[in-house]
Amino acid sequence: MQTSGEPPIANIPDALLGWYDVNARRLPWRHMPDDPPADPYRVWLSEVMLQQTTVAAVRAYYKKFLDLWPTVEDLAAADDANVMAAWAGLGYYARARNLLACAREVARLGGFPRTEEGLRTLPGLGAYTAAAVAAIAFGQRAVVVDANVERVVSRLFAIAEPLPAGRSAIRAATETITPDRRAGDFAQAMMDLGSSICTVRSPRCLLCPLSADCKARTDGTPENFPVKAAKKAKPLRQGRAYWIERGGAVVLVTRAAKGMLGGMRALPDDGWSARADGHAAPPIPGEWREGGLVRHGFTHFDLELQLMLCEGGDFASLPLGEFWPVEAIEAAGLPTVFAKAARLALAHR
Repeated sequence: MQTSGEPPIANIPDALLGWYDVNARRLPWRHMPDDPPADPYRVWLSEVMLQQTTVAAVRAYYKKFLDLWPTVEDLAAADDANVMAAWAGLGYYARARNLLACAREVARLGGFPRTEEGLRTLPGLGAYTAAAVAAIAFGQRAVVVDANVERVVSRLFAIAEPLPAGRSAIRAATETITPDRRAGDFAQAMMDLGSSICTVRSPRCLLCPLSADCKARTDGTPENFPVKAAKKAKPLRQGRAYWIERGGAVVLVTRAAKGMLGGMRALPDDGWSARADGHAAPPIPGEWREGGLVRHGFTHFDLELQLMLCEGGDFASLPLGEFWPVEAIEAAGLPTVFAKAARLALAHR
């Protein structure tokens, strides 16, 4: 039952959709109002790429993937290494591995399932992505909640329970305002409202189509929502990366399929954890010197890599890997942390 402190729920869908019809952002993957049905492959690809990544960062990657693999069948048939290289720099590399697994299952099935429940059975599709594809590509009523929607709904209902525990209440509130019609437009309208109007700092409440119904605005506290638990300090890992060069080429290895940066080309390293008895031995005996520190932040920890440069060594004992032309290192598709190390090494040449 709706309490006196809650917004009048019936007003919200029409107000938001009316605003969206005029203000919808034009994006390469966007299904606009009155457009023909969206291509589920493009919707799914964009939603996977946009997880924890900005629109600005995704644009070029989305275009590159469609140029290389225009259909889900093309992606399913792609070489793993080529896909991982094309993804390099976008981060959260498990998404790329899941992308391939999902594409291959969709190709096996002959197409994407058309329901949220069916989409959830695909590899790597969590609750959010399944709901987004169901709503945007297939017009199914689905409750789509990303970070932008979390912010809008937590303010609309002044949900005070801190994240992440508060997500259950936010989802339940989103359920109450999600309409049966134009489900995809409603989901995209909520995302646009959060990205352009109901922003993290200095929300533009005077321009918001839902301001009259927003409890946080009425209370004068929109920036207090969503409530977040205090962040814990991230641990620091330390390790070494090795630049082994000969004849204008550098040794690259392919990381194990499972684990951090799985399946990616990279410089050899020591596993990123300092040993009690000192660092592991370099991959080959030789004349090594320090080339500087590389710092990089991952979701759950920060990393410091000491770059080590080899100036002559026993190449007969090289680790498994490949010699990659230094002049073409940008084409190797190194993940960001190793791309930083490569740039540092090149500065010493």
